[in-house]
Amino acid sequence: MTGFGKLFILLGVIFIVIGLIWSFIGKLPGDITFKTGNTTIYFPIVTSIVVSIILSVIFMIVGRLK
Repeated sequence: MTGFGKLFILLGVIFIVIGLIWSFIGKLPGDITFKTGNTTIYFPIVTSIVVSIILSVIFMIVGRLK
């Protein structure tokens, strides 16, 4: 198996783990939700920061493997 194939397997496993964690947590503390009547506004601030950090680490690892 080539290095590129191993990379895709590793990324797949990482995404599966992240998806499982996300499905149990749902909403992180720090995400802002406004509910008024029938309207709900959701600002996933902390979730966006966490996803950004995870993607940055993944891209840094991929860049070093090149």
